[in-house]
Amino acid sequence: MYGAYYGLRTYKKVRNHSGITGAEAAQRILRAAGITDVQVVPIRGSLTDHYDPRTKTVSLSEDIYGRNSLAAVGVAAHECGHAIQDATNYAPLNIRSAIVPAANIGSQLSWVFIIVGAILSFNQTLITIGIIMFSAAVLFQLVTLPVEFNASARALEQLESNGILYRDEVSQTRKVLSAAALTYVAAAATAILQLLRLIILFGGRDRRDD
Repeated sequence: MYGAYYGLRTYKKVRNHSGITGAEAAQRILRAAGITDVQVVPIRGSLTDHYDPRTKTVSLSEDIYGRNSLAAVGVAAHECGHAIQDATNYAPLNIRSAIVPAANIGSQLSWVFIIVGAILSFNQTLITIGIIMFSAAVLFQLVTLPVEFNASARALEQLESNGILYRDEVSQTRKVLSAAALTYVAAAATAILQLLRLIILFGGRDRRDD
């Protein structure tokens, strides 16, 4: 994750040659892709950039929306990559959207079931429910990987094919997006290891007790 933040911070200081802002780049990409029902709006905070398929909105943070750095254009293009995925019915994005409710519930309540189950003389039913709920959160992390990598690939393609950035700038932007994508890989790996740890600790307790 440090590499992503370092790369983003570094390229926030590098102005792109054309002087185009993140918001302008996003609008240009959406027009080129034939997407007319998506709005580009500013949002408060840092690293709060996202695309919401429910409201058809690309929200860009204060560091991205009105700035003309390579990082600003790269992040804006990435979020537009999600908008293009939505417009083309990209399957992994649809799957991720569908499991969001289960993933949110799982990440919030799984540990409650596991801890309560452990307190109540290792109640296997509660623990198993907790592990299944946690698995939903892990599944969300796994489905997120192709979604994020694909959005970055689409972003780089749009930046180059539409002449928004020069080729050397696209190469620099690729480094930022690649580093950011690795944070999702790290999160998924951590979630998988945690799930395996739970299964090893609690999954076979009833069999061992027998």
